[in-house]
Amino acid sequence: MNLAIESYASQSARWPSSGRHILAQFDERTIVVYQAYRPEIGRFAACHGRFGDGFSLNRMSWIKPNFLWMMYRSGWGTKEGQTVVLAIKLQRSGFDQILAQAVHSSYEPTVYGSNEQWKKAVATSSVRLQWDPDHHPSGAKQERRAIQLGLEGPALRKYVEEWTVAIEDISDFVAEQRRILESQGPVSLQTPAEQVYPVADKAVVSRLGL
Repeated sequence: MNLAIESYASQSARWPSSGRHILAQFDERTIVVYQAYRPEIGRFAACHGRFGDGFSLNRMSWIKPNFLWMMYRSGWGTKEGQTVVLAIKLQRSGFDQILAQAVHSSYEPTVYGSNEQWKKAVATSSVRLQWDPDHHPSGAKQERRAIQLGLEGPALRKYVEEWTVAIEDISDFVAEQRRILESQGPVSLQTPAEQVYPVADKAVVSRLGL
């Protein structure tokens, strides 16, 4: 597997315990996000390095830079339609464009001023933003918030055709760590190494509530 791995215990000790943060694995050029699909979509994507059979550009597709949020959402790769977990490496420049375009999926008075302004922002953006409780490996909610981003229209097309650098099927790793979690608990768990992703644009930082 091409992801850098580290013990969950070591990472959780240094992660922020509360607040809105983008936890992710990244380098100078790329960032990793996660999605989970049924086998015919996920295996095709991993095999060909691109989305194809079964993947629709006509519906919203959600990406998650936080591995444990993906594990919570997919039941560690056991939920129907989410058994193939993909690690998708994106250009950071593309991810930053996604953040810059993101509009909250529900009205935030401190950001949009009025409900009408929020509706206008929604109508002119192809990226949705949600902050959800981050989760402990057991599934328990934490005070820290994790981001997920919904892409549609032009943003989704760029995600598929321009910004994706590589796609890897990490389902075997997910299954292995699920078994370790069930038998030994989080003390022995290994997860992708993540840290707080830096957003340079102060206006984006303010709008996202980072």
